[in-house]
Amino acid sequence: MELTLKRYTATPTTTLGMLFRDDDPSPLCHTLEDVVRPAGAKVKGKTAIPAGRYEVIVNMSNRFKRLMCLLLDVKGFEGVRIHGGNTSKDSDGCIIVAKRRLNDDTVQGSMEQFVTGLVQKAINNGEKVFITIKDIK
Repeated sequence: MELTLKRYTATPTTTLGMLFRDDDPSPLCHTLEDVVRPAGAKVKGKTAIPAGRYEVIVNMSNRFKRLMCLLLDVKGFEGVRIHGGNTSKDSDGCIIVAKRRLNDDTVQGSMEQFVTGLVQKAINNGEKVFITIKDIK
């Protein structure tokens, strides 16, 4: 399964996007991340991961004590998860997935279980799962 996160707008504190699956033109959900910074300009817990393609697995999060999606081999980052939240304060470098965008800095309605379920189902069917993150153009 191929997921694509298309980042479409940025504010001083957030980066908003939409998450898509395979070739389906309908988005699965909204995304919210920390600020995209130039290569090498990382602020711990306040920087979005670099655009690129990453394998996604589901495993137990020691921090959250539940099964969650984890992006593998994100250069300069550790423990990048896909999870619920509302603002960049909830992100800490991870990707927040939500049902709706309230404004440029807030999303609402966690889609974590839905996305985790899709990824787990694909893995259970023997598929590898990847996410490609594309920056605003």
